[in-house]
Amino acid sequence: MVRKTILLLGIALAAFYLGRESHRDFPPVAPASGSRASPGLPGAQGETAIAEAFRMKRTDVPVQSQGRIIRALPDDTNGSRHQRILVGLPDGQSVLIAHNIDLAPRLAGIQPGEPIQFKGEYVWNAKGGVIHWTHHDPAGRHAGGWLKYRGETHQ
Repeated sequence: MVRKTILLLGIALAAFYLGRESHRDFPPVAPASGSRASPGLPGAQGETAIAEAFRMKRTDVPVQSQGRIIRALPDDTNGSRHQRILVGLPDGQSVLIAHNIDLAPRLAGIQPGEPIQFKGEYVWNAKGGVIHWTHHDPAGRHAGGWLKYRGETHQ
């Protein structure tokens, strides 16, 4: 019982700490010649790309991966509205997904422990990083991303 309480307290503290991170959409970044891999990270995929970007403190890294929802955080309503979802990756790292709900549908009924897939752009921070651009770009200047949850794609 004590072990479970300590684990839940740790998860709650991590979610609170990550939830305080402010964020914004970042400008588009051109991919390396015909690839969506970031310069310096040729061919990196999934959580490997995220782990490497975190280790190297990289930003604007295109990623596609999956994880399990740790917690839905309150929406960020400063500027463009973003639904915030804390996700645990298979390697143990966690990331904050900042999904622009002014441009894409909100994910309804988010439940901790459920799987989620995502494609977007990784932005480094000391807390694990943020995934942005999980939606289309209405200006067409940036490759669109998506979220897949409960069999539905949100973009």
